[in-house]
Amino acid sequence: MDFDYDLFVIGGGSGGVRAARVAASETGARVGLAEESRYGGTCVIRGCVPKKLMVFASGYASIEAEAGAYGWDVTLRDFHWDRFKAKLHAELDRLEGIYRRLLAGAGVETFDARATVKDAHTVVLSTGEEKTAKHILVAVGGRPTRPDLPNSELGIVSDDLFDLPELPKSILIIGGGYIASEFAGVMNGLGVKVTQFYRGAQILRGFDNEARTLVAEQMVEKGIDLQLGTNIAEMDKRNGGVWVKSTNGDEAVFDQVLFATGRRPNSDNLGLEALGVALSDGGAVNVTEYSQTAVPSIYAIGDVTDRVNLTPVAIREGMAFVETVFKANPTPVDHDLIPSAIFTQPEMGTVGLSEEAAADMEPIEVYATTFKPMQSSFAGQADRVLMKLVVSKATRKVLGCHIVAPSAGEMIQLAGIAVKMGATKEDFDRTVAVHPTMSEEIVTMKVPTRTT
Repeated sequence: MDFDYDLFVIGGGSGGVRAARVAASETGARVGLAEESRYGGTCVIRGCVPKKLMVFASGYASIEAEAGAYGWDVTLRDFHWDRFKAKLHAELDRLEGIYRRLLAGAGVETFDARATVKDAHTVVLSTGEEKTAKHILVAVGGRPTRPDLPNSELGIVSDDLFDLPELPKSILIIGGGYIASEFAGVMNGLGVKVTQFYRGAQILRGFDNEARTLVAEQMVEKGIDLQLGTNIAEMDKRNGGVWVKSTNGDEAVFDQVLFATGRRPNSDNLGLEALGVALSDGGAVNVTEYSQTAVPSIYAIGDVTDRVNLTPVAIREGMAFVETVFKANPTPVDHDLIPSAIFTQPEMGTVGLSEEAAADMEPIEVYATTFKPMQSSFAGQADRVLMKLVVSKATRKVLGCHIVAPSAGEMIQLAGIAVKMGATKEDFDRTVAVHPTMSEEIVTMKVPTRTT
């Protein structure tokens, strides 16, 4: 059969764009791509990039006090949301333009339209056009969800934060994951009165307990009203804001309520199930280690598969797909030992197993230290950092590394290389410290804090 394309990609996010571009430029494949919204997807348009820029913006709030301690006479005036938002959206427009140019330069034909799957080799565009392809790659990502609660439409989700007409004076954030906790820090730093409800015992479930506890303590120290074991029970529009009653019976009115209570794959109404593509109960597209669905010509990568929902992982999955399908080099995606950063304030970087997960698997040693970093200690601030290694007693391999500190994400990227290579505690010990730095503690901890 003569197809219109060798590959048709549904979704113009980081994973889909990379797969399309590499398949076209490196293998000469005829590639089409459809995106119903904006090129760059969640990460570039409504996720990591604008969020990180907001993290940067909010970080300036502490400069005045710290600079004063170092002898500088610095006065910060009001934060201008409109000024920042205009520059933020200009930057997102610039990045989207780059994505479009990269695709065009690689020879990928793009369609600003929604695409659904008609059969194993045909997609239908919202324009009414039909396109055929030897292979179809679904890379449509995910979206934030609202809880099943009366009047939940009064609240916003993370996508909405970058388009707020004005900065609220107060906000209630529902959730305890990294999105909720990151935006709690951001809004607090921008001068918003922040309350955060989380129904669990501690935020950042699934991460190392010692690390997430320190993050929570420091968030409270910085002025966030963190209420654990608490959820929203009722909400209504009152007194010019959103009235909320919590599960503990307290009532308050907030300018905004942000639901950061989870995300769902964008697999709805794509026509996949009718063709025999299996979806999980949560809507994730089920795939093999080679990202192939139950329909051999249809593949899926990124957040729509709900494997590891990180932008670099989606890109890796896209590259592995091209290797497998277009370069005759079957390449499974390695989802083990992926470093990640949570841009809370303070920041957390992590790779490998938490202390709790490692202890459930085998006997371990834990090396950990918490201290005041030199820069903030000199300024009389209460900031503390954590450096932690989880080590196998049997093999001496470092099973996990956890850092809570300014620029923890930058540190964990480098530590992740060593952990991925299988470095032992003695390999860390043999490395000479860089002094004076916070990260030198990673290679100077000689005595275990505890063993299990």
